[in-house]
Amino acid sequence: MLKVSALENRDYNLIKAAEEVIEKNYRYGRHHIGSAVRTTSGHVFAAVHLEANVGRIAVCGEAMALGKSISEGEHEFESIVAVAHPHPHEDIEKCWVVAPCGMCRELISDYGKDTDVIISYNGKLVKCNVMALLPEKYSSDIES
Repeated sequence: MLKVSALENRDYNLIKAAEEVIEKNYRYGRHHIGSAVRTTSGHVFAAVHLEANVGRIAVCGEAMALGKSISEGEHEFESIVAVAHPHPHEDIEKCWVVAPCGMCRELISDYGKDTDVIISYNGKLVKCNVMALLPEKYSSDIES
């Protein structure tokens, strides 16, 4: 069973930051995921994903948010979230929280094993440590 925690007000603010960046920058076929990361200093960095005609070269929103934070000198992460923006043909009115893909789980854990990820779990928004989403993670660390 996944160990989860309830969200705090600042977690809802993080979700709102992800929603705002994708609502402002949504482009069908280009950008439909927004992400926001909160650093341990409390700063929030939000970014959209970059879609590509060849799917394997697309860059996820989580990677973009982490990169934006690191580019601004913030290297310690507390929490991260991604949201999807509905497409025009979908009968959905607002963004929703999405879980990180496998590559993002690896990336988030590479840059911050203590980072919490906000996800929808059993019908509720919760947060959990990224390592709980990535059991038996590959590591180049040598254990004694």
